[in-house]
Amino acid sequence: MSKHVGFIGLGAMGTPMAERLLNDGYTLTIFDVNAAVAQALAAKGAHVAASPQAVADAVETVLISLPTPDIVKQVTTGPAGLIHGSKVKTVVDLSTTGSSMAQWVHAALAVKGVEFVDSPVSGGRGGAIAGTLAVMVSSQTATYEQLTPILKNIGKLFFIGDKPGMAQTMKLANNLLSAAAMAATSEAIGMGVKAGLDPSIMIDVINAGSGMSTASRDKFPRAILPRKFDYGFTTALMYKDVRLCMQESQDLGVSMPVANAVRDMWQKTNDDFGGDQDFTNIIRVVEQSMGVEVKGKA
Repeated sequence: MSKHVGFIGLGAMGTPMAERLLNDGYTLTIFDVNAAVAQALAAKGAHVAASPQAVADAVETVLISLPTPDIVKQVTTGPAGLIHGSKVKTVVDLSTTGSSMAQWVHAALAVKGVEFVDSPVSGGRGGAIAGTLAVMVSSQTATYEQLTPILKNIGKLFFIGDKPGMAQTMKLANNLLSAAAMAATSEAIGMGVKAGLDPSIMIDVINAGSGMSTASRDKFPRAILPRKFDYGFTTALMYKDVRLCMQESQDLGVSMPVANAVRDMWQKTNDDFGGDQDFTNIIRVVEQSMGVEVKGKA
């Protein structure tokens, strides 16, 4: 497979993933609506295209990392979208869109002879920088093997299945657990602080015991206890992922009452503190309801 690939979507996750490909010797043709981030990569050797279609005119394989299902739909099938490109053969979607959108885009691109691969990632910006993301792929086996040299640069690969949308379902299950851990840990720590416990000691005990999660291990020590609220993932994106998971459960006809409660808590965080704010602000919902402040000692 050619070492000239396209990359669209240079946000908090996309930029470090694209940089890792550059560092491995790939030639990149890139596009982002934010010209400044595109120019920053151009300074490192990437070629900037004028539109998604222009990217698809230049390369056979395009990776996209975008924030919402609607933007994925627009970039792939809208005016000046990838579907109109003359050279593209494979589109790899690293975004979280849900299985129904993945299936829809797959069918739309297939009409043009372009294969759509849903390949969402998990592990946050830190994982994107370090190249340690969990990379979930659903595609034909031969396509997965062809993409492996590219995708191994950004993390550990997992072949989920050969049906469109399977990797999206896996990603939503993963993110529901992450969202639930944040919600439940926030409530547990808030309760302890209300009872007079030191939240820093609580986190230490939890991380040494059976209650440990990525929330207690990473997010509380780095962003909540020091009151920085800067972990690097927005509330709107977390709320979107939980909503997509709930839509998935409805489509499958399964009941998920715990997930419903988690969604409600993220909706309140989104409504009260703003979708553009860091998702660690969920602790502030608990603080308001319990009349406490969760703050580590200096």
